[in-house]
Amino acid sequence: MTTIAKLIAFTIDCAEPKRLAEFYSQITGFEVQYAEQEYAGIGDGTTSIYFQRVPDRKPGSWPGPDKQFHLDFRVPDVAKAVEEYIELGATKPEFQPGDGWTVLADPEGHLFCVCPERS
Repeated sequence: MTTIAKLIAFTIDCAEPKRLAEFYSQITGFEVQYAEQEYAGIGDGTTSIYFQRVPDRKPGSWPGPDKQFHLDFRVPDVAKAVEEYIELGATKPEFQPGDGWTVLADPEGHLFCVCPERS
């Protein structure tokens, strides 16, 4: 049997770690645990998202094959969450691949999906 691993953190390359930590802290409710110019992190005591400074990072095109990952977040009201996240600095790409959820890009262009609660 293969050793089962538990995901404890996800690290995102970015130009401004402190800025993205604050953005994702606001949409997840995770506390900012660490925030410096080169590295920042947020978490809820179980799971963390870290942000590592990579000054020359370029966002992947969307839609396109160079997208490397995206995060999915479940919310009670997709339309309201989308509006709030755009006010925080997210953008909504023109291309939306489906119904019921919305693809957004964070302030540095990383894609994430805003998904409805399960019925």
